[in-house]
Amino acid sequence: MDLLAHLKAYVATADEAGFSRAADRLGIAQPLLSRRIKTLEEHFGGLLFDRSRRQITITELGALLLPYARDVLDRAQRLRQVAGSAGRARVRVVGVPAHCAPAALARAIRAGAERAITLGMRELQPAERVSGLADGSLSYALVRVAPERGAFRVPLGLASAPVPEGGESVPAYGGARRAVHLEDLRPRRGRKAELTAAPSVLILPEDQVPSHEDRLERAAARAGLPPGRFRPAGSAATALAETLAGRTLLLCAEPFARQHGAVWAPLSDRSLHRGYDVSGAQGRNGSADVPDWLVPLLASAVGAAARGPGGPGSGTGPEDVPARLAARG
Repeated sequence: MDLLAHLKAYVATADEAGFSRAADRLGIAQPLLSRRIKTLEEHFGGLLFDRSRRQITITELGALLLPYARDVLDRAQRLRQVAGSAGRARVRVVGVPAHCAPAALARAIRAGAERAITLGMRELQPAERVSGLADGSLSYALVRVAPERGAFRVPLGLASAPVPEGGESVPAYGGARRAVHLEDLRPRRGRKAELTAAPSVLILPEDQVPSHEDRLERAAARAGLPPGRFRPAGSAATALAETLAGRTLLLCAEPFARQHGAVWAPLSDRSLHRGYDVSGAQGRNGSADVPDWLVPLLASAVGAAARGPGGPGSGTGPEDVPARLAARG
């Protein structure tokens, strides 16, 4: 039984107080309308209309059910309207890293609305953003790439706990804002025993990308660091807790560290920074074009800086020799 069609026959008959007028209103034959009313009465287990008189009247059961029938038809109408509006609207799902700047994402959402485009932001891990573009669940995404190849670069550095006044904790490498070399992480000599062993460095899920981890491992080996100095963090919250407690260091971007009150210093090796491209979904005709207005807004959400004009291998300043050498393996 087509419940909506039968309810329409029921409501129209109640409104018109007659089968003929109700059939004319719906544009169907009267016998068809009568059959629908009879089928509905069998379904509900009682008469909806009293046919014993010259002009039909609604029964007590019919009067009781009528408001509910109208409500079902009204909801069905609204459902069709919403579905039609959604089909006509341009909705785009965007995959972004965790801990993006909310204000920057808001600017992107507003910019989309000005162009009649609804942007839905989804925080996803790097691999999930790539697979989302491949299977079409994402329209656009910030994709991790090698920093010397990406359109944008996010400087990474080491976050450490603030040293309490008159106290000691894990050495803070960012106090003077100087760049940190991995050699600085080797155990320090001539200090108290508890500070002799250098702390481990936690890696956030955003940086647990095979290509990045391989570079980090090779760079650590060149710097003479023992294996296991860099270890993956289960979550950003636990990594921050250990860092702020003074137990470890954290590899992260500056906005993330400053937001939580940690001390931060940049890594000198730009090949260990994050690289990003803004990519579109992969369809039959290749990747979808990303709107020009969206690219800088998404880049600003992760605190990325545009790559310098020197082409691949260039940073925002002089030639990035470590990045170039790392690209060669």
